[in-house]
This record gives sequence, structure tokens and C-alpha cells, in this order.
Amino acid sequence: MATRQQARMAVVSLLYAYDLGNGNTTEHSAEILEEKKIRNKQKDFALTLYEGVMEHLEPIDSAISTHLKDWDFERLGAIERATLRLAAYEILFSELDSAVIINEAVEITKAFGTEQSPKFINGVLDAISKDK
Repeated sequence: MATRQQARMAVVSLLYAYDLGNGNTTEHSAEILEEKKIRNKQKDFALTLYEGVMEHLEPIDSAISTHLKDWDFERLGAIERATLRLAAYEILFSELDSAVIINEAVEITKAFGTEQSPKFINGVLDAISKDK
């Protein structure tokens, strides 16, 4: 059975694919999660996250952009952008403690991102959390 972290990693993958121009990602998100063996409660959790991010993409991107110091949103790496979008959605639109969300995002970034990514992700998400 998949963990919530694995479900979040799958959502980051979906957001990454969407960001790279794969429009079918939204249409086939349930099948993609099934292929990644994200099932049952975790599949529902992942779909809720993915659909929530997509529904609130504009305010999420705005919150991220506001807290990028000396950095342009368009220059973000696709993995970092996907991770920030997911975590910002959870910070802004869920009841989960921000520290838990930020920790999960940092762990996901350690798996997918560059060496500098975790610190960057942590800083941006911390600023979003404080501004909430």
C-alpha cells in the first residue's frame, strides 16, 4: 500500500508532466496513479490534491511568485515548480500543519531535485506559510 508521501510524489510527477505541456495528464490522472500503484485511499488523496492544485493554479502561482526573492517564476525548474505548487496548495487550502507540508515537500525535493533545491523550497514555503 502506498504512503501519503508516495501519493504526493505521484502528484508532483503529474504536475511535472502537466507543466511540460502534457495536456492529457489531467484527463488520465486516475490511470497514471494506478500505474504507479497508488490505490484506494491514497489514490483518492492524490486525486484530491492534484485536482485542487489545478483548480487553484492561479492563486497558487501568485503566492509562489510573491515569495520568490530575486527569482523569476518562469525560471524555476519544472520539478521545483511542481513541488511548490503542491505544497503551496496544501498550505493555503488544507488544514494540515504547515510544518508537516514543508517537511514533505523538502523530502520530495531531495528525491527529485538538485542539491540546492531543498533549501530553496523550504524558504519559499516557509514565507508562504507565514503570510497565510
